[in-house]
Amino acid sequence: MLQDEMKVTTAVFAAKGIDVTPNKDQGVIKVVKHPGLDGERPMIGDRVTVHYSGKLLSGKKFDCSRDRKEPFCFNVGKGQVLRAWDIGVLSMQKGEVCTFLCKPDYAYGPAGNPNKIPPSSTVIFEMELLKFEGEMLTDDGGIVRRIKVKGDGYSNPNDGASVDVHLEGSCGGRLFDSRDVSFIVGEGEDKGVPLGVDRAMDKMQKGECCILYLKPKYGFGSEGKAEYKIGPDKDVVYEVTLKDFQRAKESWEMDLNEKLDLVVGVKHKGNQYFKAGRYYQALVQYQRIICWLEMECGTGREQQKRIQDFVLTAHLNLALCFLRIKEFSQVVENCNKVIELDENNEKALYRRGEARLLRNEFSLAMEDFQQVLQVNPSNRAARAQISNCQNKIKEHHEQDKKTYANMFQKFAERDAKVCKCTVLG
Repeated sequence: MLQDEMKVTTAVFAAKGIDVTPNKDQGVIKVVKHPGLDGERPMIGDRVTVHYSGKLLSGKKFDCSRDRKEPFCFNVGKGQVLRAWDIGVLSMQKGEVCTFLCKPDYAYGPAGNPNKIPPSSTVIFEMELLKFEGEMLTDDGGIVRRIKVKGDGYSNPNDGASVDVHLEGSCGGRLFDSRDVSFIVGEGEDKGVPLGVDRAMDKMQKGECCILYLKPKYGFGSEGKAEYKIGPDKDVVYEVTLKDFQRAKESWEMDLNEKLDLVVGVKHKGNQYFKAGRYYQALVQYQRIICWLEMECGTGREQQKRIQDFVLTAHLNLALCFLRIKEFSQVVENCNKVIELDENNEKALYRRGEARLLRNEFSLAMEDFQQVLQVNPSNRAARAQISNCQNKIKEHHEQDKKTYANMFQKFAERDAKVCKCTVLG
């Protein structure tokens, strides 16, 4: 009887279903139970949220997200789940409910799943696609990627790689940029390539075509781009195809002399970006110096000093960049690295003081500025900052007094009301 039911189930899928496998081998058959909203389907790499229920052909349920009262999230098309899921979900629309008949090669294979799925089992999944969104490439959500065409292989461009890409940029639905361009990863600014496109390169594979949604910070910022008739603080969208790339040498592939020869040019490039106000691009260059030299010792006093000078300057420049983009914890971190190597470094102490002052750490900031004066008593800027810190501390104390006075006044009024109510009662 059970075998007959299983045959009926398979026959229903064969009659009503659609083969959604790329090579049409009947490995995943889909039957739509409830159509979704007309519109886009998920793309490779999208973050999808689903409810699902899995059962054997016998009807026995082996897993269900609704029983746990918690939907399941994953990046589709990335091999994080069963092949059947990656293939099936890419065929769905938001709100769609469907059932998939999945052969063993697309599900649990010849081994099955101990205590749940027998070896070489065909299984059924009912799935509901609740929502999907692009893959965030940065913690702040400023670069979101959706992959239209998956690339080949497992290699990605690295920092300093040469890349050949096709770009199509749009803003508000208007195409403003369409071209083939070659650039060095980390130096896309030189070719008019937005920071967000440059930053996404190390996530792409050869042949990949993706859509990048860029917030202003990663597009054309508060300045906009007059050349493209784009105003300030506009979101932009770039469709990017990585046609080819040549990876740069990794740090471990270069000897020390090679690194030292390259560092001069990298430092110069970082300084150029900084002077032009391209702080994020400058950061990439200075971080490259740290990556190359921070763990190098050198041979001989002269070479050791040269390495240390490059590392100190890179950390100081990083601190200055982070100060400009208001990432104050990073300022402190880089200044601390300098002070570990040179405890009386005037610039590091002053910049750390600036960052601490802007974080309202007035006492710590004042200690830094006082230490600057110990190193250089004629530093008038540090003297002015000490006065500034003293005023800020005084203002803070006055504000605390007002806050506590108001608090105690409220307590007193409340207590008076309680007493009055008690007497009346």
